[in-house]
Amino acid sequence: MLTNLDKYKILLASKSPRRRELLQQLRVPFHVVTLGGIDESFPDSVPRIDVPQFVSEKKADAFQKIINDNELVITADTMVICEDRILGKPKDAKEAKEMLRFLADKIHKVATGVTVTTQDRRTSFTTVTEVTFGPLTDEEIDYYVDNFQPFDKAGAYGIQEWIGAVAVSGIKGSYHNVMGLPVHRLYQELKLF
Repeated sequence: MLTNLDKYKILLASKSPRRRELLQQLRVPFHVVTLGGIDESFPDSVPRIDVPQFVSEKKADAFQKIINDNELVITADTMVICEDRILGKPKDAKEAKEMLRFLADKIHKVATGVTVTTQDRRTSFTTVTEVTFGPLTDEEIDYYVDNFQPFDKAGAYGIQEWIGAVAVSGIKGSYHNVMGLPVHRLYQELKLF
């Protein structure tokens, strides 16, 4: 499958082990690349739901300047949005616990912006999944943060971990998107390259 990509060296521009794992499911060979110092800021005028795509496009801009004509780069950014507040990666255990207390017993959205770039072509999209959390006690939140240290995860949680089993009471949309890469939609877009 995806033999149309044989002409490209595929580059996944991400440090995320979950994105690597998810892209591997598409059974296309790829290399992981990273660049330091990419500005991931965004203006307040960007609607919250559009911020991940805005950031993924900024990441793609940085790579488009340096990729070869036979390379295709995939950039992505995932954010949790609850009550118009963006929850990125927590800086420490205190912030992670605050985020989980905020998400408990609420519905939130997980938005992932993805950009696929070659030297002469680019496509970008956003996938949004609605996630419902049940109530969480302080003891459960402490247990999760202390044992799983979710500091590299938007919203301070990984749905595939313990917290997903005990807190997520419902999901509407792509499970893989909540993990960090909407592989179904990405597959559809890659077929067009």
